[in-house]
Amino acid sequence: MTTNKNNLTTSWGAPVGDNQNSMTAGSRGPTLIQDVHLLEKLAHFNRERVPERVVHAKGAGAHGYFEVTNDVSKYTKAKFLSEVGKRTPLFVRFSTVAGENGSADSVRDPRGFAVKFYTEEGNYDLVGNNTPVFFIRDAIKFPDFIHTQKRHPVTHLKNPDAVWDFWSLSPESLHQVTILMSDRGIPATYRHMHGFGSHTFKWVNAEGEGVWIKYHFKTEQGIKNLTEEVGTKIAGENPDYHTQDLYEAIEKGDFPAWKLYVQIMPLEDADTYRFDPFDVTKVWSQKDYPLIEVGRMVLNRNPENYFAEVEQATFSPGTLVPGIEPSPDKMLQGRLFAYADAHRYRVGANHNSLPINRPKAEVHHYQRDGQMRFDSNGGGSVYYEPNSFGGPQESPENKTTAYPVSGSADSTAYDHNDHYTQAGDLYRLLSEEERTRLVSNIVGSMKPVTKDEIKLRQIQHFYKADPEYGTRVAQGLGLSVPQEV
Repeated sequence: MTTNKNNLTTSWGAPVGDNQNSMTAGSRGPTLIQDVHLLEKLAHFNRERVPERVVHAKGAGAHGYFEVTNDVSKYTKAKFLSEVGKRTPLFVRFSTVAGENGSADSVRDPRGFAVKFYTEEGNYDLVGNNTPVFFIRDAIKFPDFIHTQKRHPVTHLKNPDAVWDFWSLSPESLHQVTILMSDRGIPATYRHMHGFGSHTFKWVNAEGEGVWIKYHFKTEQGIKNLTEEVGTKIAGENPDYHTQDLYEAIEKGDFPAWKLYVQIMPLEDADTYRFDPFDVTKVWSQKDYPLIEVGRMVLNRNPENYFAEVEQATFSPGTLVPGIEPSPDKMLQGRLFAYADAHRYRVGANHNSLPINRPKAEVHHYQRDGQMRFDSNGGGSVYYEPNSFGGPQESPENKTTAYPVSGSADSTAYDHNDHYTQAGDLYRLLSEEERTRLVSNIVGSMKPVTKDEIKLRQIQHFYKADPEYGTRVAQGLGLSVPQEV
């Protein structure tokens, strides 16, 4: 029996039945570890670059603190959020996404916004972006998406055909594409942008009661952005512009700060809300779930050594503390595995023992050996569990809370496929000047695409979001306005 040469297969040659949806327990999940195709894709993707990060390679970081300004203890038992006035040390890394380590800061690209809280219960990493949504909503598509942002394997040049071909075939990307191509696509500095957890997470209080939440960091410096022309000019004159700005602001005592807010959704609302609350390509309306203040983040100390602190810093959305848990968000579920796996490859199995990553809390576990083990390696203590020699034991009160799952084990898409309402709402919120710049940025980005088929397919998506949106892009590209959608 021969396989069709155009059939997608695993690296072992087995045909792939579904490359768009990871295998989950029912349509909502969670994702199943038996999806070997997903695990192979993510594990191989994490090992494609040596030694810099596969994504978020270019970045800058700083130390600071988080101070609670509002009592949220009725929602979460996380101790670092337990009382007003409590301060927790932290480290933040900002970054671009697609470029290499030596690329320019002022390019049109999302910005990583990763925060490591050194709490008394261990580290808590909040690993987000400067946008509240993302391009895709299932981790199985992430390696393919990032490939489109990287260089062509023959020319070693960026490839607009790949970028827009993927987006036009992945309509869930439209909301994030609209944000990226808007004024927000190039922040003026790292200090002048908001940050978001992006995903939905679960907060659980001391009584075991849970709520769904979304994180919003609001910059106190105000939002400032760069036009395409200014960003390009700065990229040529000072490719490290954002890195320099953050360092110099802190050095002169102009400490950047953000207010942290959360949106809170009752657990039962997840089944009735008009958008799937676990779909990372969607936002929750702040009219439905208003922002609730949590605290204030201040950055007040620069790293003493860039490599030791910024480059070796490792973040994972799976680094959690009691009172904060994952949601069934399929993109988040994949990141829970992929980020820690990337760090074990890039920095080593003992990356979490490095000074920048080491928790302030005491650590008691049975992990031993591995490359670059530079502490006592557990000495002569008991090295397995369960044991009869007084070794550390689990604390059942800190188990994650249960939630029901049901359905067939299958590669299942999200139930909701409205990719256009929120993108259209965003377009209609923009001023005329902002719309003009948005369309101009899109047209400039799409002009190098060699196939009109790709352009027309993407224009259809813009048109479905808002007819004016699609019409203006079509006119800018000199193509026919779609008559039927």
